[in-house]
Amino acid sequence: MANEFITPEGHTAFLAKKLFDGMGKIHWGAVAYIEKGGGGPAGNHTHSDNHIFIVVDGEVEIFLEDTPHTVKKDEMFFVDGMVPHSIWNHGETTAKVIKISVER
Repeated sequence: MANEFITPEGHTAFLAKKLFDGMGKIHWGAVAYIEKGGGGPAGNHTHSDNHIFIVVDGEVEIFLEDTPHTVKKDEMFFVDGMVPHSIWNHGETTAKVIKISVER
């Protein structure tokens, strides 16, 4: 998937970047403000739903098992819910993240 902003045909002063395509039926969504040093859960967890994390501001580290993945503003990250995971803000500012829970 392209990782750049474009101006769609017929639009003016409008930039958009596609973040994801059909990744499952949406169950619910939330917005989270994760303060510097915050996150969770303490220790990784698993569950039946998958997650789509979209960073709106700041940056976070999403751990899959013991491997950190840095996700910055205007980027998304997909997490298989059965892979042990957690999300943490090791940046200098509060991170704003949209979390979309989808069926596996």
